Amino acid sequence: MTSALELTKLTGGYSQRKPVLHEVTFSVKPGELTGLIGLNGAGKSTAIKHILGLMLPHSGEVKVAGVRLAEDRDKYRSSCAYVPEQPSLFPNLTVAEHLRWTAMAYGIDAAEAEKRTAALARTFRMDKALGQLPDTLSKGMKQKVMLMNALLVSPPLLIIDEPFLGLDPLATRALIGALEEARSRGSAILLSSHILPALERRADNLVVLHQGRIIASGTPEQVKAAAGGQPTLDDAFEALVGAAEEGGGPLG
Repeated sequence: MTSALELTKLTGGYSQRKPVLHEVTFSVKPGELTGLIGLNGAGKSTAIKHILGLMLPHSGEVKVAGVRLAEDRDKYRSSCAYVPEQPSLFPNLTVAEHLRWTAMAYGIDAAEAEKRTAALARTFRMDKALGQLPDTLSKGMKQKVMLMNALLVSPPLLIIDEPFLGLDPLATRALIGALEEARSRGSAILLSSHILPALERRADNLVVLHQGRIIASGTPEQVKAAAGGQPTLDDAFEALVGAAEEGGGPLG
């Protein structure tokens, strides 16, 4: 099975002299949810920028749906959708127009797009907001619009950065259900979050970054075992980071 996302010894960053990422290797298969976790400044955002093709590797490679960006730009870019931490919307487009524009950009049939839009609006309780402009929406509602656009596309790879920030409890529940549905259709999900209990319950695999290096990876149980058998992922993360900062490497 071809991985939806594959990083192989990725070294990169803003400066050739001082890379942020150091030989980062991991993959996400279709239908898997992989959690990317780390302290602020650990390299999560830099890794995502490399995956999106906004930054080029110093060495190593990134493949999305089996191709590198240089091999097939159209396939690479159409195979992933990204939801940033801070919502970014066009001020003069309504919620519905954002979704129609996204459907057109990804070549989704108009009738199918309308059907998916209606379902997503119900899921996220945004039915009455479809005709509204972004300036009239709360931050949480703007985040819902970003999530709806990504889920509308249902690409091989979904990249979501801190999706739970700003969402109310019902929206969080709706998002979890929508992600499960996307996984059942075969989408791979890379989710960066500081909400570790949610990842502990939902993620198939975790990648723990610290100072641009992977200090642990595997299932939540494997990561907790690598941290000396800690009872929770929060405890495991603290132990792993502490060991890395003391120069002791992985525990266990």
